[in-house]
Amino acid sequence: MSTSSSPAVRVGLVGYGSAGRGIHAPLLREAGLDVALVATSSAERAEAAARENPGARVVADLDAVLAVGDGPVRGGDGVDVVVLASPTGVHEEQVLACVAAGRPVLVDKPLAVDAAGAARCVRAARAAGVPLTVFQNRRWDDEQRALAAVLAAGEVGEVLRLERRWERWRPVPKERWRENATPAEGGGLLLDLHSHLVDSSVQLLGPVEAVYAEISAVLTPAEDMTFLALRHVGGARSHLSAVSAVGAPGPRTRVLGTQGSFVVVPFEGEVSGFAGVLDDEPGCTGWVVRGQERTPVPTPPGGHADLYRQVAAAVRGEGAWPVDPADAVATLAVLDAARASARTGQVVDVEVPSLAA
Repeated sequence: MSTSSSPAVRVGLVGYGSAGRGIHAPLLREAGLDVALVATSSAERAEAAARENPGARVVADLDAVLAVGDGPVRGGDGVDVVVLASPTGVHEEQVLACVAAGRPVLVDKPLAVDAAGAARCVRAARAAGVPLTVFQNRRWDDEQRALAAVLAAGEVGEVLRLERRWERWRPVPKERWRENATPAEGGGLLLDLHSHLVDSSVQLLGPVEAVYAEISAVLTPAEDMTFLALRHVGGARSHLSAVSAVGAPGPRTRVLGTQGSFVVVPFEGEVSGFAGVLDDEPGCTGWVVRGQERTPVPTPPGGHADLYRQVAAAVRGEGAWPVDPADAVATLAVLDAARASARTGQVVDVEVPSLAA
């Protein structure tokens, strides 16, 4: 166990856009880590980084972060872990740079633009003995933790199908790289949102063996209408949808089991056609439904900052890193198969690259 006299884990945060500023920095601060360096080439973002992270030094790029040396946990005054909140298209090269410098690294999902690139990162990190983990923060969602507890207790019986939707009413796309970059550069909903949706379904139902997918770009150059049907080892199915322009979003999550269903309706402010019927009660997330019988499910303790608390513990040698990067390789293998399925209209088997040296 760490003590109050233990030095704070110092972080080099690379990127201060919507992910770095809006997600990573607040969670790092909440978890008690020290945002010691922020890398951004934008003068406006540099000013915001200095203002919002008192004491942080702002530098231009990843090279400057890697040049500062080890952090206090490892006996220096630099950084203990690098957090990459940069665009997806540069994740692989930046991870490999961190590994070459011997720096523990957390990279925002997805680990790379495809499974082959992700496997190269994992093999390099293993060969060098450098810790590598991936920011799959949605494992710590209230609904994910609540559903895991429901399944562990057998409350819905055998799971037949998991349905999860990430549907937004965004008829005017945002002007940012995620919408305008090509898939090869990391743009589009398949890499962005399905990196979470697939990972979440695998955490609940196990590995995926085959995929059928429908993917198209309607309002943006990159994919903004995506549907994946997954067949898990053991026979359970997942239907995962991510769409940018849905005026009437469906229920966020619905799990069909032999003894009941689990339903979550509201999600991050989007209004569903089920609003007012199965709204969450205070202290509860979702419902177990059996016909007219409806039982609210308590929200388990915890949240997204727990991911970074685990990172801090791992840096100190007090626990495991929160996400095995091999999981990120498997997720990208599913997304690779989804692209192949969308091109051919056929069900495609998932082939996960070897991580052996």
